[in-house]
This record gives sequence, structure tokens and C-alpha cells, in this order.
Amino acid sequence: MNPNSGATIMRVLTVFGTRPEAIKLAPLVKAFANKNVDHRVCVTGQHKQMLEQVLEAFEIQPDFDLAVMKDAPDLATLTATIVTRTTEVLAQFRPDYLVVQGDTTSTFAAAVAAFYQKVPVAHVEAGLRTGNPLSPWPEEMNRRLVSSVASLHFPPTSLSASNLLREGISGERIQVTGNTVVDALTFMIDRLDREPALRDKCDAILSCLAPRLRTILVTGHRRENFDGGLQNTCMALAEIARRDDVQIVFPVHLNPKVGSTAREWLGNLPNVHLIPPLEYLPFIRLMQRCEIIVTDSGGIQEEAPTLGKPVVITRDTTERPEAVSAGTARLVGTDKRTIVHELTRLLDDSDYARTFAKPRNPFGNGDAAEQIANRIINEISNGKN
Repeated sequence: MNPNSGATIMRVLTVFGTRPEAIKLAPLVKAFANKNVDHRVCVTGQHKQMLEQVLEAFEIQPDFDLAVMKDAPDLATLTATIVTRTTEVLAQFRPDYLVVQGDTTSTFAAAVAAFYQKVPVAHVEAGLRTGNPLSPWPEEMNRRLVSSVASLHFPPTSLSASNLLREGISGERIQVTGNTVVDALTFMIDRLDREPALRDKCDAILSCLAPRLRTILVTGHRRENFDGGLQNTCMALAEIARRDDVQIVFPVHLNPKVGSTAREWLGNLPNVHLIPPLEYLPFIRLMQRCEIIVTDSGGIQEEAPTLGKPVVITRDTTERPEAVSAGTARLVGTDKRTIVHELTRLLDDSDYARTFAKPRNPFGNGDAAEQIANRIINEISNGKN
């Protein structure tokens, strides 16, 4: 992707497969583009359609595409396929370091493939823990397993770093950087501010919104919520939708279980908009325009503090307790009455709602990618693999 002249060229391979990974690694891809590094991007295709939207937004062209979903109907097959095909790419490119992010199956499987080939692994967004191996599932165990094979760990906060230290990982291999999602969000907000035509284009995509109504943004996709949790959340939203001062916008995840549940409980309500997944820029614009966010997404918990938006987390646990501690989010679980109570309070108690607007994001200030790129380059240069 960016080969340069010189006696010895450093090679770095970044692997990702889902939309959240792409968003969080795009700033790092951009950072490596300005370094004396032969950096290549490998996508697994775990979330092909949503992934392509992010690649287009950040103008990233993958060098390798594993196209795994065509041959991977379940997690076990998906994992095995990614390990096998990543191994082929590693043999072809022979990187000095492999970079992965977060907790997906793509992250775990690519890290395992690199470990088998004795290629050192850099783990971006390392150290997040809930303490419950089944929540989120399988993401919690993916994170723990990647930590066991990684050579470099980039936790976003000191709390995440302390989790790694407790697990016996050397402090020399850990660097707290903040979260790269803040880099990505800051970059895109700046674009929206500088380019009125782009902002207007995003607003046109959101033309379903009535300016006079208060907007609640909803997302949901976690597997652990498929067994009743998502249904309870939708039932709570249906009750809130009885109000005449709100509108609910739900970009529905492509997983058919999410779509069928959302349509069953919310599909016939006039002030609920079930829309297809949004591309990254329109989604950021929607976050800017909404008043409250209801989500089980980890990334949104990290983005919302920068925007000053209250986040209602529909999960029983979170590996991002910093958002809760900072007062920018509330962990409410998936009990219908609890969700209704929290949303009603946010809508009716303006003093309470204002407590969520914090001047500082606990997940960083937008320079994480530069820190990570520099550390990986230094490790390669010094031979500390």
C-alpha cells in the first residue's frame, strides 16, 4: 500500500472485518500512510456491506480481501476460515507486525494466525473486561485470548491497563493511548463542520426526522440480547413512543434477528423510524442531532462523551465502565420498566439530563493513532518482537 525506498522496509499488516473495527483502525491506517512503512490492509469481510461503507468514507482501499462470509455459516467455521486465509496472507506479505483491534472473531482469529507464524501482534483497544466470560459473548473471551498472544497492548484508559497488569502482562508491553474511535469521530466532525454540502447531504438522508420532535437514537445488535433482551428494549421503546413529543430512529442491524424483533414491536408506530444501517458520516450526523442514545454498542459509549449525549446502555455489564464513572452513560440492562424509567427521567428532568454533558471524553483526545503507529515502528526498529 505504501512501499518506500530504503535498505530495510518495515512491513505492517492491519486486519479487520467489521464496521466498528474499520472505524477504529482507519485513523491508524492514515497514520501509517505518513510513515516510512510498507503498510497493508487485509479485510476479512465479516461485515462486508457495512465494512465497505466505512472504507469508502475514509478512502481506504484494502490490499487483501479474505471474503470469509461466503463460506462461514457459524462462528466455528468463521474462525477456522479466517485463521487459514490470514495465514496465507502472512506467508505472502511476511509482515514484521500484525495489528488487530478490539474483540471480534476477525480480531481473535487473525491474532491466532499470526501467533502460529511467530508474527508479533499489536492489540489496539486492549484490556477491556467485564469479568463475565459470557457477557458480551463471544467478545469477552476474544479479548482475553488475544491478550494472551499479543506482544504490544494499547489500552484506551488506565483502567484497561490495570486489567492487563493484573493478568500478568508486563508494563513494558502496555501503552495507554486513548481510543482511536475518538480520532475517527474528531476527524469526521471536522469534515461536517468544514463542508456544508456534506452536512446537507447527511441531513437529506435523515429527512424522516421531524424538527419539532425530540429524537431518541437506538441501536442494538449484541448476541446476548437476542434471548429476550432486545424484545424487552423494543417493548420499552414502544411505551416511550406513546409520547407526542418524541421520535425514535432505529438504524436496524443486518442480523435478521434484530430486524424481526424491531419490526414486531415497533414497525407500526408512526413516530418510530426503522431505517437501514447508516453509513458512518450520516450516523455521526444523527448522533449530533439526537437528544438521547439507547444502545448496546461499545463504540457509541466511547463516542457519545465527545458529543455530550446521554447514553442508556441496554446491557447487564459493560467493558467500558469509564463512561458510567464519568457520568456520560447509565447501565440499565434490558428490564422494560427500568428502561422506561430512565428515558422518562432524561426527557422530563432537564437538570438530570444536563449532568451527562461532560467537557472531557474519558477515552482520549484524538491522538491515539499517532501514538500507536510510532510505538510499533519503534518496536520494529529496536527488534523488540
